[in-house]
Amino acid sequence: MSELENVMKGMAASFNPDAARGVTATIQLNASGEEGGSYVLAIEDGKVEASAGQAESPTATINVAAADWLAISRGDLDPMKAFMTGKVRFSGDMGLIMKLQKMFGRSQ
Repeated sequence: MSELENVMKGMAASFNPDAARGVTATIQLNASGEEGGSYVLAIEDGKVEASAGQAESPTATINVAAADWLAISRGDLDPMKAFMTGKVRFSGDMGLIMKLQKMFGRSQ
C-alpha cells in the first residue's frame, strides 16, 4: 500500500462528523507524480468513505503533486500556503474546500 493510500484511509479515520453535519459531497483528489493516484472522498449523513478511483461528477476537485499532499498531511506544508503558491489547485464548490480542515483535522 502506498503512503498516499494510507493518508487517504487516515483521512476517513480522522473524519469529524460534527463538522460535516448536513454535508453531502464528493471530493475528487488527483495526485500526480511518484506515488500519485486518484481518490474519492464521499461524504453523506455524517459519514465518509475513501476509495481509489474517479468520481463521475465531483462536488469539488483537488489537483496536487502527491509529494505536496503528503507534506500537507504530515503538517510540513501549510494548506493555505500550498494553495497561494499554486501547489494545490481546487475547482468546484469552494465553500466545501474551506470546510475540509475542520472535517478532517490535520489529515487534510
